[in-house]
Amino acid sequence: MRYVLIDTANMFFRARHTAFRASDPWEKVGVALHTTLMSANKVVKRFEADHVVFALEGRSWRKDHYKPYKANRTAARAALTEAEAEEDKMFWETYDNLTKYLSERTNCSVLRCPTAEGDDIIARWINLHPQDEHIIISSDTDFVQLLASNVKQYNGITDELITMEGIFDAKGKPVIDKKTKEPKKIPDPAWLLFEKCMRGDTSDNVFSAFPGVRTKGTKNKVGLTEAFEDRNTKGYNWNNIMLQRWTDHNGNEHRVLDDYERNRALIDLTHQPQDIKDIVDLAIIEQVSHKDIGQVGVRFMQFCGKYELNRCSDNADSFGRWMNETYKGVLNVSG
Repeated sequence: MRYVLIDTANMFFRARHTAFRASDPWEKVGVALHTTLMSANKVVKRFEADHVVFALEGRSWRKDHYKPYKANRTAARAALTEAEAEEDKMFWETYDNLTKYLSERTNCSVLRCPTAEGDDIIARWINLHPQDEHIIISSDTDFVQLLASNVKQYNGITDELITMEGIFDAKGKPVIDKKTKEPKKIPDPAWLLFEKCMRGDTSDNVFSAFPGVRTKGTKNKVGLTEAFEDRNTKGYNWNNIMLQRWTDHNGNEHRVLDDYERNRALIDLTHQPQDIKDIVDLAIIEQVSHKDIGQVGVRFMQFCGKYELNRCSDNADSFGRWMNETYKGVLNVSG
């Protein structure tokens, strides 16, 4: 089976940014909806998916494990003007209407776990379907860590397919690096994950485990590269980095290894606490689409009419084909 796994919030709010030229908030909502649906239709057709999965956001368990997690986004929302806040509310309401429609009026799997993010759902879906092929639809670089022989990522912003073999354009040709004039290569996913766990993630407000650490070591100092190469044996270079201590601006002492393990739990999509894995797996098992909803095409036309999505309704047959496809896979619940 081949699954297209859509990071729904990422796709919708990427589409929102394409609507900024519209002056009327209602028009912006329509453009964002239109772009989201047309983007989904495009990738499903391109990758010939057997079934489509929409992964939704819940309140992240990470906020309970690490208080600063995404706290920067709360501050950003608080800084919105009254008009911006009203527009933001309208977009979220439209997003909720879209996901409700997909869940109740199509045969796609629409998955949400109250205590987990869409990233967690996608990671656990892949774990529950180890023999199947998966195409992750997202511009989020966090998903690169999940790449494998049966897992690829499509970035709709760059129109690139990211695989273990390389990065390919819409015609299936290798993307050429403008500087080297050579085909682009993806860095080792294990290295990217290790580096992010060490340096933190500013977009999610995850602090560095070792501020100021060098990537490449010097004659007298070990760097991240040397520690990474020593990660399996846990020898001198690993311990030289991980057992160091540093003091933050509040006077609190940190051991690098402790903060690294904290960050790994937050960032590594295969390293969530076991109870979180169990909760997400149960949500997937309970919500995976065994629906057999009829008149999917008619219901799609009604949704398009509500939001004046004329171009989408003109392609109703194309949308209807994949929105009508039920889940026919097998869950590997022992995984």
